[in-house]
Order: sequence, then C-alpha cells, then structure tokens
Amino acid sequence: MYNLRPHQIEKSKHLVSILKTYTCAYLRGEVRSGKTITVLETARIYQAKKVLFLTKKKAIPSIQNDYDNFGFDYEITITNYESIHKIKESDFDLIIYDEAHCLGAYPKPAVRTKLIKKMFSHIPCILLSGTPSAESYSQFYHQFYVSDFTPFIKFTNFYKWSKEFITVTKKKIGTHEVNDYSDANVAAIEKIISPYSIIMTQQEAGFETIITETILNIETPVSIINLVKRLIKDRAIEGTKGYLMAESPAKLQSKCHQIFNGTVILEDENQNNINHIFSTYKAQYIKERFKGVKIAIMYYYQNELEVLKSVFGDEITTCIDEFNSSNKNFAIQQSSTEGMNISKADALVYYNLGFSGKNYIQSRDRLTIKDRKNNNVYIVCESGGMTAKILQRVKDKKSYNSKLFLKDFEAAI
Repeated sequence: MYNLRPHQIEKSKHLVSILKTYTCAYLRGEVRSGKTITVLETARIYQAKKVLFLTKKKAIPSIQNDYDNFGFDYEITITNYESIHKIKESDFDLIIYDEAHCLGAYPKPAVRTKLIKKMFSHIPCILLSGTPSAESYSQFYHQFYVSDFTPFIKFTNFYKWSKEFITVTKKKIGTHEVNDYSDANVAAIEKIISPYSIIMTQQEAGFETIITETILNIETPVSIINLVKRLIKDRAIEGTKGYLMAESPAKLQSKCHQIFNGTVILEDENQNNINHIFSTYKAQYIKERFKGVKIAIMYYYQNELEVLKSVFGDEITTCIDEFNSSNKNFAIQQSSTEGMNISKADALVYYNLGFSGKNYIQSRDRLTIKDRKNNNVYIVCESGGMTAKILQRVKDKKSYNSKLFLKDFEAAI
C-alpha cells in the first residue's frame, strides 16, 4: 500500500471544498506533480460512491495501477474519451476529466465535448490538466462548458463569451480571412476561474530537477536539400513512385517537414496516399550516438516509426511495459505522450519535433522524476533544415506555423 504526500492531501482537501461550493473544480497541475493521485484521493474524501474517470487510452493502465496501489474502495470506471459513447450508466456521482485541454477547441466545441455535455453535465466534476491553456486562454470556455456549473454559465455559447473576454482579430488561411479568437483577456478570465481552480507545481511535489537540452547537429543528405528546394519552387513533383503535391502553404510546410526527416507521403493518380521512406540518416545517427544508453525516442510522423524499426530492429519497442521491464529503447509519437511516464529512460531524444509548443513542453516533461536531479534531452537538428527553426518557437511554448515556414525558407530558394 502506498501513501500520499503532504501536498497531495492538502490539495485534495482544497478540491473537496471547491466541489462542495461550486460543484465543478479544476486542478491545474504540472507534469509529474502527482495530480492523478490527488484527484483519486479527492473522490475518496468527497465520499463519491461511483466515479467516472475519462482520460487518454495510453494513460488507463497507469491510472488503474494508482487506484489499486493506494487502496481506494469506491467504484471507478476508467475509460478513454473515444469510448464515451459506449457508457450506458448515468448514475455517477463524480466525473474526472483528465487532460481536460482536449475539450477546449474553439470557437466551436468538438463533437466529444458536446456529447460529454449532453451525457454528464449535471454531475459534479473535476477538470484536470497540466497544460489547460498552452495555446490560448480561449481554451477554457469549452472545458468548463461540459458542466452545468461552469463559471461562465451566463454565456450560452463561445461567441457571446468572446464579446467580453476576447479581442477578435483577423488572420489569413490560404486566400481567406477568418476571425482569430486567440487573443484572450487572461486577467479577466483568471478572475472568474480562480475560485474554481487549484494550481499544483513540481516544486510543491519536491522536484528540484534540471532539464538540460542539447542540440545534436548532423549533416543533411544533399538529395534531401535538393528535393526540398525543388518542392518549394515548383509545389508539385512527379516521381516514379507517385506525385509529391504541396498546393497550399500548410501542405508545403508538412511535406518539407517530412522530407527533412527522411519520409514523405506521396499520392497516386487517384489521390491515394503512398508512404515512402527514402533516408534513415537520422535513425542511424541516433543508434550510433546512443549505443549502450537506454533512451526514449520521440518521433512525429507515423512513417518515422517505420524508419526507427528498420534501423533499431529488436532493440526498440512501442510497448511501455516492455520498455520498463527490459533494456529495449522506446519509440513514442510526440502527440501521444499525455499520461505517459517515460522516466525509465536515461535520456530523451527527439528524432523530430512537432509544431506545437504545448506538445513539446508536455512531452519533454514526461522524462522527469522526483528522485533524479538532472534530465537530459537531445534534439537532432539537420543542417539547413526545419528542426532548429521549430525548436526556437516551441521551447517558448509557441507554435511554428506555415507563415513562419515560408518566411524562413521560401526566400532562400
């Protein structure tokens, strides 16, 4: 049987107080601060009898282990957001929304958000996230929207809410101009949601860790550089195995991003996708550079996993349990790290970086554990490529978009 740490007990009691006052609470806890145990303890103190815990699929085993190891005795159903339509019961007395930021799409709510509101809005709830507003405070509206007890109850939709809390601007998407709702009034929103919220930090959990980021510069094959230049210039290339199409700025950015990392998705005459690998240079470098070191490797595109498998063979796994119980390295897609603990790795290596600042910070922090003071993160940057440019943005929790890509690369061609 495990015991809770003092900060978890304190936060649990505070959450119960918020629940009894507002029927809706938000635990904004940093990665590895112990927030999962905290909300499970909150349910116990709250005297919940039947709890629904919604999360990401890969996090389910870890949450179940925490529930079992700490000896909680209330009834709990732990499932992923994609399976909520399978839930027939509606007599839960507490809902826990893990990784609640996934409900925060705007200006329109996601399909899952609307379904959750329809099924469970009348039930007391705890929202839970380490990155609730990584992109914009506008994300908060639809997270609270799932509850009838939202602090924004007087605003029946996002657009009405935006008139009070957002400075609406314009942005271009392709040839069209659309409203941009990301410029939210942080102070005004915080004033409303603070009574519903608890902040939980790694420092409170006893972390004194240092994350050291090291850039590993490698030479990009000339064939890759030439292909990128040609694609930026022509926007379409016909090859022996298919067509390489990049008719929009966003698609051009994505295709060049793939190419710099050794893969690309081609199209046939019927516009069907063809997965193509034409270089394993990054994977070969990682294997040689980290020989004898237990590492977790973050990749971005699915094709990159096939590259890693072809180079590492049986030395790599995508199963977290196998990784934790063997000497194998671990390959994980950067967008799938929520709820994932990769602290068994001696180092984290980025084969590639995604464009989201939120995803970068969140995935990087999966390496940290309380008892390890130094955590080493390595980013493999190809010469003349996109990774270094992306890193400059995402390490500051900003995103790298097609406008920045064109500014960085189009003029150089």
